[in-house]
Amino acid sequence: MRHIISILLENEAGALSRVAGLFSARAYNIESLTVAPTEDASLSRMTVVTTGSDDVVEQITKQLNKLIEVVKVVDLSESAHIERELMLVKARASGKDREEVRRLAEIFRGRIIDVSDGTYTIELTGTGAKLDAFLLALDSALILETVRTGASGIARGERTLKV
Repeated sequence: MRHIISILLENEAGALSRVAGLFSARAYNIESLTVAPTEDASLSRMTVVTTGSDDVVEQITKQLNKLIEVVKVVDLSESAHIERELMLVKARASGKDREEVRRLAEIFRGRIIDVSDGTYTIELTGTGAKLDAFLLALDSALILETVRTGASGIARGERTLKV
């Protein structure tokens, strides 16, 4: 099962390395990883997407809580949450393909953020499934390059990840 683990940790050099090292030392796979400072400059929020049984994720959570830099750990998958990912796609857009690429970007509520004579760069946000669907809808021969951020998530309602 896929899990989104949100970690609040001290914003210190080496903290990211220790969390990633914990996963690799125990042969847990990280599907995506995002990290950024929070509203409190002394803390960062890390979002890790991983797969595993509930027992495996419980073990990961326990191990994360043992790290000195980790302040709080929450498995967002356990309750209602919002999840988004950002993707930039550079697509070949010339001749008849130009209008088709623009139309697809509009259908998926993407924005064309850069235009050249032969390419469009499109920005899309949404769930991973939405971004995957866009890539499937776009002729693979037109895709020149893609960049994805990985998932970021937040709990719905009153539930927060704070100290």
